[in-house]
Amino acid sequence: MSNYALVVIIVLYLAVLFYIAFIAEKKRQSKWVNNPYVYTLSLAVYCSAWTYYGSVGIAANSGINFLTIYLGPVIAAPLWITVLRKIIRISKQHKISSIADFISVRYGNNRFLGALVTGICLIGTLPYISLQLKAVSETFEIMSDDTSYISTSIIDDSTFYVALLLAIFAAFFGTQNTDASEKHKGIIASVAFESIIKLLFFLIIGVYVTFHLFNGTTDIYNKISKIDNLIPLTTIDSLEEGFNWLFTMGLSFMAIFLLPRQFQVAVLENNREKHLKHAIWMFPLYLLLFNVFVIFIAWAGKLSFGNTQNAEYYTLFLPLEQGHSFLATLVFLGGFSAVISMVIVSTLALSTMVSNNLIIPYGFLDKFIKNQPERNSKYIKNIRRISIFSIIIVAYFFYISFSKELSLYSIGLISFTIIAQLAPSFFIGLYWNRGSARAAIIGMVVGTLTVLYTLVLPFTLDAFVGKDSFTRLGLFGVEALKPYALFGLDFLSPPAHAFFWSITFNVMFYLVFSLIYKGNYRERNYAEMYVDSKNFTTLQDSALVWKGEAYVNDIKNVLIRFLGEYRANRALNIFFTKYKLPQDTQLADARLINFSEKLLTGSIGAASAKILIASVVKEEQISLVEVLKILEESKENIVNNKMLLEQSQELSQLSSQLKQANNELIVKDRQKDEFLDTVAHELKTPITGIRAATELLMDEDDDMPKEIKQQFLKNILQDSDRLGRLINNILDFEKLETGRLNLDINRNDICSTITKAISSLNHIAAKKEIRIINKNKSQLYLEYDEDRILQVLTNLLSNALKFCAPKTGEIVVDYSVFKQHIEVSVSDNGKGIPEEDHDYIFDKFYQSQHQNTIKPQGSGLGLAITKQIIEKHHGKIWAKKGLKNGASLVFTLPFK
Repeated sequence: MSNYALVVIIVLYLAVLFYIAFIAEKKRQSKWVNNPYVYTLSLAVYCSAWTYYGSVGIAANSGINFLTIYLGPVIAAPLWITVLRKIIRISKQHKISSIADFISVRYGNNRFLGALVTGICLIGTLPYISLQLKAVSETFEIMSDDTSYISTSIIDDSTFYVALLLAIFAAFFGTQNTDASEKHKGIIASVAFESIIKLLFFLIIGVYVTFHLFNGTTDIYNKISKIDNLIPLTTIDSLEEGFNWLFTMGLSFMAIFLLPRQFQVAVLENNREKHLKHAIWMFPLYLLLFNVFVIFIAWAGKLSFGNTQNAEYYTLFLPLEQGHSFLATLVFLGGFSAVISMVIVSTLALSTMVSNNLIIPYGFLDKFIKNQPERNSKYIKNIRRISIFSIIIVAYFFYISFSKELSLYSIGLISFTIIAQLAPSFFIGLYWNRGSARAAIIGMVVGTLTVLYTLVLPFTLDAFVGKDSFTRLGLFGVEALKPYALFGLDFLSPPAHAFFWSITFNVMFYLVFSLIYKGNYRERNYAEMYVDSKNFTTLQDSALVWKGEAYVNDIKNVLIRFLGEYRANRALNIFFTKYKLPQDTQLADARLINFSEKLLTGSIGAASAKILIASVVKEEQISLVEVLKILEESKENIVNNKMLLEQSQELSQLSSQLKQANNELIVKDRQKDEFLDTVAHELKTPITGIRAATELLMDEDDDMPKEIKQQFLKNILQDSDRLGRLINNILDFEKLETGRLNLDINRNDICSTITKAISSLNHIAAKKEIRIINKNKSQLYLEYDEDRILQVLTNLLSNALKFCAPKTGEIVVDYSVFKQHIEVSVSDNGKGIPEEDHDYIFDKFYQSQHQNTIKPQGSGLGLAITKQIIEKHHGKIWAKKGLKNGASLVFTLPFK
């Protein structure tokens, strides 16, 4: 393929990425941009050209050693739910815009520490970016045919122009806002798309090589085992090798947190903490898929080409060897995607650090104070744009001068080892409040110098001087100072060796100097807010310890210079409203100082924000004892607030429960009144009838016809029976409620009992022309009090008769046998039970309000007595729900 065709493909692909980023920025609130899948795919920026090409090279030469770079992140992923969540929360609370800001704020907004972190990140990341450019250059050459033009200078080097295009992309989408803590939706969406592309194309080449060129994984394994000893390639064959694995995994574990590009996508671009729940399993799955075919592609390359020279690019050589240039082009685009995402996110993160922690605090701060907000905004954006271009150009020259001497794997490990020097001050500072800025600076400097001595210096001398005397003999010929065998430790690989000694010295100096030199009051203040971030979350603006004199107008003027008048006024209005302060407040307190610093942090960095605010306020030094006292008071306030909140919630729950109980009592009281009214009516009716009939019999002489006398006497008898039943109901219920009712348990036939109950009501049913059907006439004996069960059945049948329509009504009595009990049901085709009555029909005094009568019939005790009787038999009773027509009441009786 010609150079021109490749350039056209590259330009078209970049145009697609521009379009995706543009649409994402335009629709930044869309769910297609803000979801856990885009977030997780953006984390795959970790998989750079090193992953795409370098892993195959390692697998071809060293077997499964390539896995160490991925096992570290896999081990780290479950910890994200606690560690990374804490980092994200702290970053949002303090408007952090880079890892340099994160570390410098932890140590009291220390300006030099922020600059030092930026320097370490530059030293560690520039070789990494050069690694990506090396991959682009070499793959471009592989893809070009013999007739293509070979570049001889920068002007005609296609890699240089690719680097410029990447710089333009990063500058356009990464510097639209002066506030670097703002989310970069366009860049993240394009990175997520590239993560899909590089994984998809790598899987395609893996399937092609494994199942098209060979007959599967077994075929490749059998063939490679005949020509190569696989034991050292597929096992950890010694304790020394185990230590190499351990330290390399430690490197990658730290890298997934500390690499500027990983901090950018994992922390600063996080929209919602809940996305971590998906990321902790999706990201390891992504890494697994990426590495499924690595070892088989490596072995297939060795089988096809017979050597491991340029093994990193087997994914291109194999399809090109078979004449499949289209497939090779897909692989090339996948690798190009890996390069683009890493370079763009890294330069974006580094440009923010360079501008906020180097250029602005050490050169332009005085100029910014004098300028207008529009000009300041323009300067900040231009500084970042120039930084992006400068970083990529420096990386390009590093690639020309150094990278050609090293493999992708070697460059990557050098970068990881340098970045790892941030780990002690980063991780220990999250959980130990004693760590001080001085200790962090000393630890980082010592650790970085150790890496330079044991790893970078030997390589540089070997590459440019061509002599290895320094490596063989050590500094000044002292054997203990050999760079690859410091103090006699000679069994580790150079990167693992450099990592071990640098981290050991770094941690040791950090801990010792933290114990010797206590941080100032500001450091201890921020340390408490980092270490105990959960407790200080709701108290962030007032958690800063500050003492001095400050005026709102002075602070407002500073804010206006960087935010503009509208944003500054709006921010201050929000602040005054939040803390219920008058809008014309003159004196500023610690809360406003902290609030203002946070507002400026995103634009100019934490260190510069501190310097700017400090320039317009008169701060008094506070002793450490005062700081600790104030922080303890803050903690006590938090604890007290939590206790008050819990007590308030408990009181609210009690109040709700009391209200509910009171409502229930009101309902019961109303039901009781209705019950008494009904009972009085039910008692009065038969008494009135008895009295009237008796008076007539007494007043009349013997000339009253005998038939009429008989009728009056019959009425007196019926009313007496009615009165007796009512009194018996009340007495029965009282006995059941107090537990004084004793059951007469005997062995009885349930079918016979049902027949008796039906027979006692047949005359009433006949008058209303309602049919009562006994569906199951099989005999079944069990133990129960027959009189009480008859009372239950009579009650249920009476209710069914009451609500069935004359002439068309039908009542069915049935029973079913189960393992430990029987179920007896009384069903009808009447008006049914209203849904709202289902839960209350067995309550005492309860009567349905849907009886369509002026006065509810009965006393309201029938079903309540029925329930008590059934429960006395250790059974259950209920009304079936969801019936379209009629009602069905069911009760159970146990066999024992």
